[in-house]
Amino acid sequence: MSKKLLSPDAVRAFLRRRYDNQHRSWLEGGGSWPLVVSLGELVERDVAEAPQLVRAWVQRWSDGSGCGELRWEERQWPRHGTQRLPTALVIEGPLQVARELGEDARWERACARRLLLVETWQRLGDKLGRFFDVLADYSDHDFARLVALLAWIEQNPSSSCYVRQLPISGMDTKWLDGKRRGLVVDLLQAIRGDATVHDFYQLCGLRRPPQRIRLRVLCPELREAVGGLTDLEVPLDQLGTLRVQPRSILIVENLETGLALPDMPGVIAFMKLGTSVSVLASLPWVREATAVYWGDLDSHGFAILDHARRALPQLRSVLMDEHTLLSHRELWVEESTPYAKAELPHLTAVERAVFMKLQANTWGRAVRLEQERVRWLLAVESLSDACTMLSAR
Repeated sequence: MSKKLLSPDAVRAFLRRRYDNQHRSWLEGGGSWPLVVSLGELVERDVAEAPQLVRAWVQRWSDGSGCGELRWEERQWPRHGTQRLPTALVIEGPLQVARELGEDARWERACARRLLLVETWQRLGDKLGRFFDVLADYSDHDFARLVALLAWIEQNPSSSCYVRQLPISGMDTKWLDGKRRGLVVDLLQAIRGDATVHDFYQLCGLRRPPQRIRLRVLCPELREAVGGLTDLEVPLDQLGTLRVQPRSILIVENLETGLALPDMPGVIAFMKLGTSVSVLASLPWVREATAVYWGDLDSHGFAILDHARRALPQLRSVLMDEHTLLSHRELWVEESTPYAKAELPHLTAVERAVFMKLQANTWGRAVRLEQERVRWLLAVESLSDACTMLSAR
């Protein structure tokens, strides 16, 4: 045939691509409407060469186009007489496209919610397209809670309340998780026309929960200074007031590992800090002690080690070497999402070599040795020796 003819299925596939690429812009009034989709051009030779194919194509369009207005034209040909042929599909707006694709419920919900937000905050008029999935997919309960939160914060921009104190039905820190917190920041910035403040608590005028640090006082003598307590969780701003002077601090990545540690003279252990480990540098009695770090033998374990040494340059790692990894091969698991960045400038040459081999999948895909899997007697002996050796210097 002289030119490809589009079937209803081909047009539907075209509309799917167009919808996926442009529906966010359409929500803000974008797009050129009506959308005219040409179905192809027939000449008399096409009918002569493939009459059955042409007849079947015309019949498929005669059976129903699915959406829009189907345009027909009559063609007068010397050998085949007058033929009535479909030439184009005219679609008046996004709703027709959404309906054809089974997206009409989501589209109408997103439009209605956008209208509600714009009526409340006019500055959102051309800024909601990128939030299409939120507008389309949030439950009525979650969307009402989101709007109530935005409204309350705008009316009380400096409340200094904790999240759980907000007089909003169903509001708690679990609902307002990291992803929703970012959504609130983006919407408030758009509402205020000011994107200079990015911190959630500062932007909302809310009180930041105190950062609490979990630690264990492994030294019996040091425990006397904290009323004989072994296991503590203390707000960071109060932790610096403890009248203790450990010879060594031990940082372990996982809570269970820290809870299992035995007594060690002169040692205080910190647990489950993750990349927040750098806050320890604000504690005077930590800066004055020697420091040992033991984490999971995986890419993220080395990333945390890099964070820790950035704050505590004297930090020494233990059991973060190739020998430890390879001698526990039978206990390896796969790291679900390996650390993506390649630059960890605060690692030693030995540490960096292991980290790079992990990233390069030298020993297998996303190899991970969780610290709890290291033979416990070996772990305790290595940690005790490192703390003793360092504190003796």
